[in-house]
Amino acid sequence: MMKKILGGLGVVLILQSLFALCLVSALQLLVLRNVPFGVTGASPVVNAVTEKVSLQTLSYADEPAVLEAIDQSKLYGAYLPGPRTDTLIVVPAKSFFGRVELEAAFDDAAKKLGKPLVVKTVKPLPKSDRLGGVAGLLLIPLLIGGYLAAVLVLKATRTAAAPWHVAMLVGYSAVGALVTDLIAGPGIGAYDNSRFWPLLPCFILIAGAVTLAAAAFQRLFGPVGTLLVATLFIIVGGSAAGGVGISLLPSYWQHIGAIFPPQQAVTLLRNVIYFDGNNITTPLIVLGLYALVGGIVIGYLGRWRPAKSRTAPSHRAGSTAAPSSGPRPLVRALVALAIAGVMQCLFTANYISSAHEPVATNMPFGATGRSPVLTAAQKNLSLKVTLYPDESAVKEAIDQAKIYGALIPGPTSNTLLVVPTLSDVAPLDLAGNFEVAAEKLRQPLHVQPYAPHPLPKKDPFGLVESLMLIPLLVGGYMSATMLRATTGTSVGRWRLPALTGFAIVAGLLVNVVVCFWLQGYPSQKFWIVWPILSLIIAAVAVVAAVLQKLLGAAGTLVTIIVVVLFGNPSSGGANGVPYLPAFWRAIGPYLPPRNAYLLLRNSIYFDGHGTTQALIVLLLYLVVPAVALLLLYRFRTPDTHVTPQTEAEATAMTVPIGGLP
Repeated sequence: MMKKILGGLGVVLILQSLFALCLVSALQLLVLRNVPFGVTGASPVVNAVTEKVSLQTLSYADEPAVLEAIDQSKLYGAYLPGPRTDTLIVVPAKSFFGRVELEAAFDDAAKKLGKPLVVKTVKPLPKSDRLGGVAGLLLIPLLIGGYLAAVLVLKATRTAAAPWHVAMLVGYSAVGALVTDLIAGPGIGAYDNSRFWPLLPCFILIAGAVTLAAAAFQRLFGPVGTLLVATLFIIVGGSAAGGVGISLLPSYWQHIGAIFPPQQAVTLLRNVIYFDGNNITTPLIVLGLYALVGGIVIGYLGRWRPAKSRTAPSHRAGSTAAPSSGPRPLVRALVALAIAGVMQCLFTANYISSAHEPVATNMPFGATGRSPVLTAAQKNLSLKVTLYPDESAVKEAIDQAKIYGALIPGPTSNTLLVVPTLSDVAPLDLAGNFEVAAEKLRQPLHVQPYAPHPLPKKDPFGLVESLMLIPLLVGGYMSATMLRATTGTSVGRWRLPALTGFAIVAGLLVNVVVCFWLQGYPSQKFWIVWPILSLIIAAVAVVAAVLQKLLGAAGTLVTIIVVVLFGNPSSGGANGVPYLPAFWRAIGPYLPPRNAYLLLRNSIYFDGHGTTQALIVLLLYLVVPAVALLLLYRFRTPDTHVTPQTEAEATAMTVPIGGLP
């Protein structure tokens, strides 16, 4: 038994660490690499930028030729030297963070070389998608919904390939795509309604490619196929999806991602939404091949090489096992698809509604006095202003993680302090709005980043803590599910110590990977981060264990809904809580993910200030379920029946259910 427990938890440990390694390494830097960039002539400014930014410069005859290439989604930007003034063209729809980096690099180089520069924006992002994240958010329900459909149909019918599976999975892909389109488009307004019909066949293709390919892997490799698809499509492929812009991924992730559906899906969706469907041939071919080959494998093996029935034999002498075809397997398959459909709808509604339009509301902000610049900036930015007596009091408030920035009016100039360790977006919003206000009022303004502990070089946008959160949550309920599967019971005197031990070891391993290997945060924070990571994992694991004891296999599903479908979208993440809609701001304090993120971030960058409530909430999530688990064992309540084979499949099903950034 001990070998089974160690083996099962060892698998979870490897998957969790791999998940953290892939996500953080792919997205922690967000630096442009080999970015396609147009030029219409030689310029010392371009030469200066290429020394710092990896540009793949492409020559064009004139501005119309550049604009045509941009319309075809071929360029991230362009530089047009002029006789008196140079022009930098940026393309936010291609990548929001790419635009920020290009604009900053060229503005700095032009100023140093004394070249007048005008910035021209082409393909601007709408308010409903101001950070360009909608394509990546749409991928989450399509990818996970398609994967869940294949896994649950396998669980319901006990076979991954049957003559009618292709039609059923394609049908699910079409219905799920339609519902996702209705929720995200007309329902939430994440994109213009004119894109509803062009996106629908794209959604069907993406979901179909994932669903059919996943079912084919399951038929070819058995139970390992489920785990293989989760690893390749979700953990590896999802990390390399390029929702923030493919050229911002490390070069090796760009190449790895190109062979998996997620990156091709994001390219397809982005180009249909913002580039009129140009440059989508490659995504259509790759996704089409996944769907076609998957369908052929399922159809061929289901008709000519059917798998042996895994239905349990009857205990009566001379009786035969029930066939795996007929109305009962069909009904079970339809119920399974309905469950997958509900999960896909929740992923669509929750993740898109919480993140598609990050606009700050009542952002905590400090000031040392009244200023017309502050009044003007508040017309376009919702701030909750607190007055402080002087600059030292303002910096003390920042040190305690109480405010996202501050204005210090002076006799000759105004100073705007921004805090990059609190939010990746707030410094850009504050600087942009205050600079516009100061320019209109003709008052000088100096923008100055300030933080008690600066961000490390390998995490310039402060994303690492948010990226780490997903593997921590997934590892928590995976460990409880795997423990139940390997032991065949939901209780036992060893269950709580086993989960606690796993959390300690898993927290250590993730900490080593992110801190020392990937250098995602300062190494001197290693020892304080380790117990925090272990606490997060243990809290989710114990909650899942209690729910599994009370509800059986449905307990895992309830844990996913509470922690991932409602908890993760309400965490605030790297953007910050002020950027959440009202509903998600309201529920976040009562769920583990937000408290986990605040405890982790503030312990690393703010010396533990502002963590009391977060620590108490997480400890309650740990202690109360732990006591409940001990009482359930003490009074030996009836245990739910556990079938190792089906529980192993359920465990594999939970691998990817963590959402993507």
